[in-house]
Amino acid sequence: MTIYPERTCSIERLTLISLGCSAGFSLDEIGEMFTPEGPDINRTLLLAKAEELDSKIKELTSIRDGLRHASACKAQNHFDCPKFLRFLHVAGKNRVRQPNKLKENKFK
Repeated sequence: MTIYPERTCSIERLTLISLGCSAGFSLDEIGEMFTPEGPDINRTLLLAKAEELDSKIKELTSIRDGLRHASACKAQNHFDCPKFLRFLHVAGKNRVRQPNKLKENKFK
């Protein structure tokens, strides 16, 4: 089997672009990972994105748990359920837009 280096390189680039999009990197951020000499991936940027994803996973887990509780809650009205009200309170606090850590790090 013959391996075509330029094809493999293109496939790896496309895979990196796809992974970057899935992880939430902007196309500009992904574009900065490519240089004429090859990929140059900023490890600090990767760590910041990983931390951002951890935060998002925690938020989504909380939302999932709240939805599961609401679906099984025995209270006749959800607004009579203290656990549901706590869930709403926490969810409301999290709706305040957090600053984008990646953009902050870009200018430092």
